[in-house]
Amino acid sequence: MKLSDNVKFIKGVGETRAELFGKLGIITVRDLLEFYPRAYEDRTKTVSIAQAVPGENAAIIATVMNTVKKSEIRNGLTVFKCDVRDDENIMTVTIFNNRFAAAKLKEGEEYLFYGKVNNSAYRREMVNPQIDNAASGKRIRPIYPQTAKLYSSFIETCVRRALELLDDGFDELIDRETTQRLGLIDKNEAVCRIHFPENENDITTARQRLCFDELLTLQTGMMLLRSRKRSNDADAVITDYSDDFFSLLPFSPTEAQKRSVKEAVEDMRRSVPMSRLLQGDVGSGKTAVAAALCYNTVKNGFQCAIMAPTEILAKQHYDTIKKLFSDVDMDIELLTGSTSAKEIRRIKEELSSGVCSICIGTHALIQGDVSFKALNLVVTDEQHRFGVAQRSALNEKGKSPHTLVMSATPIPRTLALMIYGDLDVSVLDELPKGRKKIKTYAIDSSLKERAYGYVKKHLDIGKQAYIVCPLVEENEASPLASAEEEAERLSEGVFRGYNVGLLHGRMKQQEKDAVMSAFASGSISLLVSTTVVEVGVDVPNAVIMLVEDADRFGLSQLHQLRGRVGRGEFRSKCILVSDSKSKTAQQRMKIMCETTDGFRIADEDLRLRGPGDFFGKRQHGLPELKIADLTTDMGLLRTAQGEAKRILDSDSNLWSEKNLPLKKAVIKLFEEVGPGGMN
Repeated sequence: MKLSDNVKFIKGVGETRAELFGKLGIITVRDLLEFYPRAYEDRTKTVSIAQAVPGENAAIIATVMNTVKKSEIRNGLTVFKCDVRDDENIMTVTIFNNRFAAAKLKEGEEYLFYGKVNNSAYRREMVNPQIDNAASGKRIRPIYPQTAKLYSSFIETCVRRALELLDDGFDELIDRETTQRLGLIDKNEAVCRIHFPENENDITTARQRLCFDELLTLQTGMMLLRSRKRSNDADAVITDYSDDFFSLLPFSPTEAQKRSVKEAVEDMRRSVPMSRLLQGDVGSGKTAVAAALCYNTVKNGFQCAIMAPTEILAKQHYDTIKKLFSDVDMDIELLTGSTSAKEIRRIKEELSSGVCSICIGTHALIQGDVSFKALNLVVTDEQHRFGVAQRSALNEKGKSPHTLVMSATPIPRTLALMIYGDLDVSVLDELPKGRKKIKTYAIDSSLKERAYGYVKKHLDIGKQAYIVCPLVEENEASPLASAEEEAERLSEGVFRGYNVGLLHGRMKQQEKDAVMSAFASGSISLLVSTTVVEVGVDVPNAVIMLVEDADRFGLSQLHQLRGRVGRGEFRSKCILVSDSKSKTAQQRMKIMCETTDGFRIADEDLRLRGPGDFFGKRQHGLPELKIADLTTDMGLLRTAQGEAKRILDSDSNLWSEKNLPLKKAVIKLFEEVGPGGMN
């Protein structure tokens, strides 16, 4: 069996189960072996029946004392029971609706039982345990992400069979000398250990090697992207018109804005394309920086494109920039999915002829038939909402355009420099003068009625408010507030007579845009929403936000949500409702009340939330990583970055035979990078 073989050829899989594997992204044997366990059950540390802690998982070796008894109870439910004993105590084993598990148990035989032990009326009990041979069951078992009808135990069996029958193996991305110098085990040994470790050290050493390979591939790819951009000939901006631009502003720019514009213009005056990330807290003035770069670009005879993730945000940028440049001779257009066919034809003609100087839009900008005469600056807003492929597709519209990507999600600077290896970083670390800080309060639900009264008080004087919920719709299994249920309850109850709107991610884009437009115009006074409002339109009249079950959100997400208010001159408030008594939850609420500094909040979020949660599954538009975690593997990331630099310094295009496996890995990881990929 080879790594490239389809998983359907593994014994026991076949066509039907291969389709189920496909839902997990597993097509080949390689995919299966790179489908790493999400957790482990350690069954090597067995305890006696007496030692088992009630309510916690335990591995117990015991002998079956009697024949398994079967009984039928309500609704056809079948229960199997037997008693088992170790040297000192007796425990009842209860199995529901699983005759196969019950059939395993033979009187007088010894087994390993793994599960939660509870105290029943007379003796201890284990319900629906996992049952293994007493000798071979003492091991660490891998636990895999699973789907309905494709269980972790079956995936484990398939992985074991694949490893036993495998004829070839994984290519080593680094030579033996590097492996030894870095204290890493071999790749193939790591794959075996990660699936079937004998001890915790096996898990640690396997994960270290596999994470290193993934991060080495990521960093090498990022460095190649940067070097290729650097090698492309860009049209340089000759004259710096920044002072002229600043004179157009109706306010004084902050020092951070002036510094960021200066850094970017210096990049754009070179003959290599600028690739810069502009990080700025909510309300720090990123749009003004982008407008300054557009102004410089157009004044030097070129075109600009600004891409936003939603129509409402694109329209907001269009209105802002159109107003700012109202006295300047620039043709500025808006291109979205809602633009009429007649207008689309006109805008496309003006883009290809060069009449249109600045085009602001959504994904409509990257359609195949949209072409620019002299595109020299590409700006993407809320860049984490776009994949690398979409960013690349817009860049393809120009020869080698300068690129600015903007993000309102604060990331610690050192981490940003690591993650965005293909970008330089500018930071807007101060707010414009006169911007009032948002006052934040944390309460429990006993004070919620008073909070509603406080919200009504603001609505009664013509202001607007948000109420944010963690769920879209009511879930019987969850006590959390849902947006749909809350909107209905509030509009028929305490906020009867007020215009209450509903916004959530399952709505179609046109519906979402219509709701946000109605809120922006003031026809909706109270907007009940999920986190979809995190990135939204600027509504200066919205001055209060109440967040239900606030402990369910990350700090950075709460900070983004809070940034929806405080956009105008009126002092704004944020009320966080949480009944959680956990020390961590209370600490997080305290941080939110103490500071509005997005970068401090980001640091705390990374520290408190742990692996994976800060960036979420898609790692902010980066290629998806299978095992490495950018929040916890910083040491390995630095090591990988150093090795990537060392390799590329001696072989800038990875053409040497020894680096071909690394080149293949980079191409595979960056498959979604867009036209041309990493080839």
